[in-house]
Amino acid sequence: MHEMSVALAMIEQVEQAARADGAHGVTHVRLEIGELAGVVPEALAFCFELACAGTALEGAELITRTVPGTARCAGCRTTWEVGMPPQLLCPHCNDAAGDLVSGRELRICEVGLADAPPAARERTRASINEES
Repeated sequence: MHEMSVALAMIEQVEQAARADGAHGVTHVRLEIGELAGVVPEALAFCFELACAGTALEGAELITRTVPGTARCAGCRTTWEVGMPPQLLCPHCNDAAGDLVSGRELRICEVGLADAPPAARERTRASINEES
């Protein structure tokens, strides 16, 4: 289950950001998970809860949003949601997808800081991005 290694890496990054802002705890982490990222949100949530024990994130809520996989046709430039399993042929002209536009994200979008100085609490967006 690679979700545990993803959870551990995420916790490490969030703890570093929290310490840098002078926070002693984290209330929540908002995460975008691409449909094609190969991460199961439910498994990640389970691993996150276990891995947070004894860290600054203990008790923090993990809030996930799934980003649909989208592709763009190399021929006609149509963009479509690829779904799962991915449909990589253009529904308009049947040409192959030229680009995957979205769906591979694994991004920390927001971190809620507890016991942080006022300026840090107001700035809950963290610039911690991890794309797969």
